[in-house]
Amino acid sequence: MVKLILPYMETERLILRELKRSDAEHVFEYAVLPNVGPNAGWEPHKTIEDTHEFINYAIKKRELGQPGIFAIILKENYKFIGTIEIHSYRTYKAAIGFVLHPDYWNKGYITEASKAVIIYGMEILELKRLEYCHFPHNISSKRVCEKLGFTFEGILRRKYLLYNGTVCDDVTYSIIKEEYDEGKIPWVKSFKKDLFIDY
Repeated sequence: MVKLILPYMETERLILRELKRSDAEHVFEYAVLPNVGPNAGWEPHKTIEDTHEFINYAIKKRELGQPGIFAIILKENYKFIGTIEIHSYRTYKAAIGFVLHPDYWNKGYITEASKAVIIYGMEILELKRLEYCHFPHNISSKRVCEKLGFTFEGILRRKYLLYNGTVCDDVTYSIIKEEYDEGKIPWVKSFKKDLFIDY
């Protein structure tokens, strides 16, 4: 199976590049925290071995035809602060997901990284549909969706089984090709001026 393109990208403040095994200690810094994983549906890591397993899984996804996971790096000091990916890829549709170290919440970094990944998804992967889902209690993700121009589609009841056996609703949003191509996502044109993509 041919691997999909996972480009190197730069935005005004960030570098997005492929997640590597050598990133494990940086991922573990936030993956071990109790307020990070549960918001995304996964159990906090207990040891660095959990993090190595996650990165090995991420690399394996590439081998199975998924685009892969980007590391989010601050340009100013090359600090690794999180990850972002297009997942559940099925040729014409996919979903976006992200995780950020709490020290860097509420600074616009996820919105900035997401804009780059949305452009990648719609223009390089040529997606017809890109969706984002979050749990009802995750108000921060709701705000990110609104800033990015995703359209609210509804709540999928009891869709997601958590690691602890709890079944949760999923709030679902999407961007579709037609609205992207017709310029209905207002930030795209200006953001692309400062976006560098190398593939």
